[in-house]
Amino acid sequence: MLRHKHTPPLLLLSIVASSSKPSPVKPPPLAISSPLNPPAGDVAPSNTGDGRTQQLRIMTKMRKLNRPTGHRISMLRTMVSQLVKHERIETTVAKAKEVRRLADNMVQLGKEGTLCAARRAAAFVRGDDVIHKLFTELAYRYKDRAGGYTRVLRTRIRVGDAAPMAYIEFIDRENELRQSKPPAPQPPQRPALDPWTRSQLSRSFAPPKEIKSSEPED
Repeated sequence: MLRHKHTPPLLLLSIVASSSKPSPVKPPPLAISSPLNPPAGDVAPSNTGDGRTQQLRIMTKMRKLNRPTGHRISMLRTMVSQLVKHERIETTVAKAKEVRRLADNMVQLGKEGTLCAARRAAAFVRGDDVIHKLFTELAYRYKDRAGGYTRVLRTRIRVGDAAPMAYIEFIDRENELRQSKPPAPQPPQRPALDPWTRSQLSRSFAPPKEIKSSEPED
């Protein structure tokens, strides 16, 4: 390296030392993930209890239905309200599967019958008549059922875009498309135990020790 005549020797040595050092390489950014929130397209490990880990796929998304969030939620609210009002509507299979989940939740709120449940249902469905039907007629109709208040029946292929269509309807009513099965009998409720008895019954005692005899067996 040629030295300029006006460059001091000490400054020249510092320039040469700094130019010989390699530039630091920045590490790539770390992807923050957790077992409850795995990265997209990944699976979360789960413990099987015997020391092994099993890959468990987590469903954290719902069907987008090719609509933005506000449009999708408004459409589902209207469809659930119309299903409660008319008890049978025809739509696409993808929409029917999403409506079925929300409609079952609304019926479950109607069966609770509390003020909190009424406010939660009123924040979703549209119309006072729909809320009244949820908490009176449908709650009384499905008082013996623990779930599965609706059914989805495929009907046809829509002309134009070939979308599969389906009926979604409430069960246990007049003029239903398919006869519903009777509700499964609920197990009898056990009487509540006091804390002392429950703690005594939950204790696990070690089995008695076997006394090994020193005499050899014939």
